[in-house]
Amino acid sequence: MKALVKVRAEAGLDLLDVPVPEVGRDDVLIRVLRTGVCGTDLHIYAWDGWARENVPVPQVIGHEFVGEIVELGADVADLAVGDLVSGEGHLVCGRCRNCMAGRRVMCAHTKGVGVNHPGAFAEYIALPAGNIWRHNPDIDLDVAAIFDPFGNAVHTALTFPVHGEDVLITGAGPIGIMAAIVARHAGARHIVVTDVSPYRLDLAKRVGVTVAADTRQTPLQEIMADLGMREGFDVGMEMSGKPAAMREMLTAMTHGGKVAMLGLPSEQFAIDWGHLVLNMITIKGIYGREMFETWYWMSVLTQSGVDISPVVTHRFAADDYENAFATVRSGECGKVVLQWAERS
Repeated sequence: MKALVKVRAEAGLDLLDVPVPEVGRDDVLIRVLRTGVCGTDLHIYAWDGWARENVPVPQVIGHEFVGEIVELGADVADLAVGDLVSGEGHLVCGRCRNCMAGRRVMCAHTKGVGVNHPGAFAEYIALPAGNIWRHNPDIDLDVAAIFDPFGNAVHTALTFPVHGEDVLITGAGPIGIMAAIVARHAGARHIVVTDVSPYRLDLAKRVGVTVAADTRQTPLQEIMADLGMREGFDVGMEMSGKPAAMREMLTAMTHGGKVAMLGLPSEQFAIDWGHLVLNMITIKGIYGREMFETWYWMSVLTQSGVDISPVVTHRFAADDYENAFATVRSGECGKVVLQWAERS
């Protein structure tokens, strides 16, 4: 089969012929239809410090996908050939304290599909049946392909109650914009999204946020005054991983405000801990998706009117991956999808 492989410990990827994965007794084999390109994939392509520490070579990469089941392992009973599915990209050990307590999202020994387990940028992927999410057959394939990052957005957006609340989202990347869509659906009053990219701020405006702004030009205090906000934001969602954005968010939170932090900083940075303590601000780190409650919420949200399809702005054939990766690196895009095959 064709697959995108990190072959050497250096920048770049190669589209190669590799063996179709073997199917274990508890596994399913999936014919991949579409995949989403993620920031993680960019790190692996660039072979930065994180990738060098975490990715063995050679490795098929990629973890956001939708496909059709074409083969079942001998012990798989609740799935069928032809099912339209995606896969949870975190493979958990099942035996650590958190796994045994049902908190699989907090597994101490998680492996990542497309990181240290063979990935989905290929014509076929094999995964344990316990990691499979079955879609409604009529779901839009682009939407299904990005359920993994959509799950990050849902997990972040619904960590704290947002009904009737004022929400600040720092970072207008695809996950930040999807979080804004979810927060709006969940009943938030004002949703303010900040970024420095005009392209992404325009995309945020198009999905209906209250304000999308570069705070270097329009300070948050001015935005809050224009909206009639007197005490600050109730809920913050930090999606950028930028120290300046996090500090700015903390100064704009209401007394007792709550921050869900998904953005992963590239280095350590300081905050005003005194401000955090005296204002009783809560910060909660968010990683991945709750298995499988977040997946259930994603399906229900899409069925009840949440439309994340505007987040997908570019589509490329799989063999045109170089242009796809270049588009993601440019930042002049929302979500980029690679097309591997047509639906049967």
